[in-house]
Amino acid sequence: MIIRPLGERVLIKMAEAEEKTKSGIILPGQAKEQPQIAEVVAVGTGGIVGGREIKMEVSVGDKVIIEKFSGTEVSADGLEYIIIKQQDILAIVD
Repeated sequence: MIIRPLGERVLIKMAEAEEKTKSGIILPGQAKEQPQIAEVVAVGTGGIVGGREIKMEVSVGDKVIIEKFSGTEVSADGLEYIIIKQQDILAIVD
């Protein structure tokens, strides 16, 4: 299945939560801090939203930091993705 986001939306895949702390302590499932870093998988076309032009500033393959609790979770071919609006992306990680 191919997912193509529309308008100002971006399809992302979240980074995996860390299994261990930097000091080597193994974390149980509930103690893992959910990452806010994701990889951009697909990008909408932008366009006119609410009377103003939206230019897409991210591209496929970018690593980004997103706001917590944003977006809609979707599954395709056994993989988990999130569709978010570009405005919920806080930064691009180089």
